[in-house]
Amino acid sequence: MSFVITKECTDCGNCQDVCPLGAISEGFGRREINADYCTECGTCFIVCENHAIKPEN
Repeated sequence: MSFVITKECTDCGNCQDVCPLGAISEGFGRREINADYCTECGTCFIVCENHAIKPEN
């Protein structure tokens, strides 16, 4: 199960700061997760204060 960053993202950068593999980068108005590098550890999901990171269906 991979994660996606939704429109609730405020672009605070907390998720990018904690990602152990650098899979999160700046996008256009919100961060983006590069699925090729993401190991689905869930750290970004845990630290997101805006609940903007969701498991992808």
